[in-house]
Amino acid sequence: MYRKFSYVLLLILALTAFLAPAYSADLPKIGVILKSIESSMEIRSDAKGKVAMTQQKVEEGVKTMELIYYRRDKDNAFLMIITAPESDKGNGYLRVDENFWMYRRNTRTFQHINRDESIGGSDARGDDFENRKLSELYAPATAEKGGREIISEETLGSIPVYKFELKAIANDVDYPRKIYWVRRDNYLPLKEESYSSSNMLMQTAYYLKYTTLEGKFVPVKQMFIDEFEKGNKTVVELSGLSTEKLNDEIFTKAYLENLSK
Repeated sequence: MYRKFSYVLLLILALTAFLAPAYSADLPKIGVILKSIESSMEIRSDAKGKVAMTQQKVEEGVKTMELIYYRRDKDNAFLMIITAPESDKGNGYLRVDENFWMYRRNTRTFQHINRDESIGGSDARGDDFENRKLSELYAPATAEKGGREIISEETLGSIPVYKFELKAIANDVDYPRKIYWVRRDNYLPLKEESYSSSNMLMQTAYYLKYTTLEGKFVPVKQMFIDEFEKGNKTVVELSGLSTEKLNDEIFTKAYLENLSK
């Protein structure tokens, strides 16, 4: 009887071990994954490209917007000017140091706005176009018991991924908590969920397509889903990417104003 009980107990323990998720000690450290993402995706040069944003809103239907995007590497400054549709043509955005402005062509005025400001009323935000290091903004989240990093092995569709959770360590981020799904083979992000301080899911982002530029991976197609206002989403596509050095005069109010004429 004792031997039979022991056998059943061992069988239960074995099944439990098989079905239970792997502990973080058996998985890569989240910090290592973040460093790999930065190393494989960070372009250390100026950049220019075209941006096409297709936004869908429940009450307004589908709208397509086209922009030209400039980024200066040495200080992460960027400028965007809208080229279509005609109703928004000439409007733009300028980020230099900690200042972020929106320019309106019809009034020829600059308005100081926050980093999380919506770009052209879409679900893409100003900080989506920044190049800040993820490891300087977020740290691995840990379980309340045991202090283990919150990471597990999953599949996204048919792709093996690591799913892990991050908590904000910088005060100027839009969302204090994020969850990532990254490929197991190269750690490239495929999905990202952003949560509010009350733990409400606010936005889901999908990295739909990558290309390589100077040996680095660049997400050239992303989809941002507004989880607060259901049915709203924006698809952002990049094209015509260039890494030629840009003139400093581009990143000025005068240049943006002149482009809008």
